[in-house]
Amino acid sequence: MVRPSRLTRFFMRIVAGAEKLNRGLSAVGNPPIYDTAVFPWAAQIEREWPIIRAELDRLLSRKDELPGFHELATDVSTISQDRGWKTFLLAGYGYRSEKNIALCPETWRICRNIPGLITAMFSILEPGKHLPPHRGPYNGVLRLHLGLIIPEPREQLGIRIAKNIYRWREGEVIIFDDAYEHEAWNHTACTRVVLFVDFRKPLRFPANLVNWILLHLAMFTPFIREGMDNQKAWERKFYREAETLRNS
Repeated sequence: MVRPSRLTRFFMRIVAGAEKLNRGLSAVGNPPIYDTAVFPWAAQIEREWPIIRAELDRLLSRKDELPGFHELATDVSTISQDRGWKTFLLAGYGYRSEKNIALCPETWRICRNIPGLITAMFSILEPGKHLPPHRGPYNGVLRLHLGLIIPEPREQLGIRIAKNIYRWREGEVIIFDDAYEHEAWNHTACTRVVLFVDFRKPLRFPANLVNWILLHLAMFTPFIREGMDNQKAWERKFYREAETLRNS
């Protein structure tokens, strides 16, 4: 096993200290799954879900060309190593995909109303796919899933967060802390799609300031920069092929 560099170990110690600070100074508590009433803006996302679904339906005509998570973010290779878990990124850690946003402008408009938005994408779980137990790298963010395409029977798909099992519903938001161990599965015969959003966890001072700094520094870390480079390379190929099809 390769020993982390001195700089990496230093950063890991800072993150560990920030996580302890975040737990003590959370403005919304620290449950695995939140009551969405804690976030009043979530209701508006649920009201507008058919608009997002309509943009997704158009996008899925090219579903087989969408990238697997592991093709963009190498740090998820221990979670998924095949294209059973795909994504379509709108924005993440300071990077905005203008061409992807142009395909889903209303989805982006709706996402921009989320305070502290960090990432926004579609998460596509193919039939038979199981994401094993794992946890997010840092508890300074919370995650939102909005059910968009949820196949039946619903009893054959879901997500476990700590000891809680949630089964997605179309048009329903769940907000959870991915720093808790979680896993997800789709044992149906059809594809499951959710809107996948990360946003800054509401914290009290000084944790909110430390969190803001760490999340802005994250965009300069090697795995984020590598992921963005991979995303840009995929976009060039995706849109070049689309242009070729239009001209043929």
